[in-house]
Amino acid sequence: MPKNTHSPALTKHHKIALAGVATLGAAALALSAVPSSAETIVSGSPQAAANMAYTTQQIKDVKGTVTDQLALQNVKIEAIAAKKKAKTAHELHVAHLKKVHAAHVAHVKKAHAAHVAKVKKAHAAHVKHVAAQKAHAAHVQHVAAKNRAAQQAASRSAARPQIQQVAAKTYANNLDGWIRQALDIMNAKGIPGSYSGLHRNIIRESSGNPNAINNWDINAINGIPSKGLLQVIPPTFATYHVSGTSWNIYDPVANITAAANYAAHRYGSIDNVNSAY
Repeated sequence: MPKNTHSPALTKHHKIALAGVATLGAAALALSAVPSSAETIVSGSPQAAANMAYTTQQIKDVKGTVTDQLALQNVKIEAIAAKKKAKTAHELHVAHLKKVHAAHVAHVKKAHAAHVAKVKKAHAAHVKHVAAQKAHAAHVQHVAAKNRAAQQAASRSAARPQIQQVAAKTYANNLDGWIRQALDIMNAKGIPGSYSGLHRNIIRESSGNPNAINNWDINAINGIPSKGLLQVIPPTFATYHVSGTSWNIYDPVANITAAANYAAHRYGSIDNVNSAY
């Protein structure tokens, strides 16, 4: 006896197909029992039964139809399987894209945070550097002012006898007398300058008016207007004031000598000044 073989499990679609085959097979057997001619068969007539012809064409047609239906069912099953496979592949692809996108977003956020931190650190370093530069500049100015004060003190001590001699002289109370008195003090203090240099700058700055004041330039806007014959601002007058002269900025001689002292420190001499200074 042949061994029993186990058939693979039938799917729902296979069962439906086999049921259709069984139904169609029964129909074929029924049709095969019908005579091929249109003649009426008389029951009980042996000769008529012997002459009856049967056809197999209907059976062939039924078999062909069943085969076609089975093929169609297989195509449908394969199409469904392919559709499911494509859907699964699409879902996997979408999941992969989402994962890649999330990784990219995380990378961008991390890079941006690092860049912001770097910029903040650089800005803080720059602010610190600027503050250090300002502090250094202020220190330099302080030291320079202190040195100038010490030099002026030494000059006052060394030139005191000469100032007394100059004070004994008399000068006209006009522009010529103011310039000449200022020149004597300047010579005693070692401050360079000539009559022509002083006169030229006085005429340009104040037209010889000792009470002149500039109320429109940048110094005036900053609250420290230029004053006197040589248009000196109060801080400059106080820093470069020459000992032995008045502390009144409008005093002609005090104004001239302080301005000439400032010009000597910055330009070498009042004679080198030919414009606003």
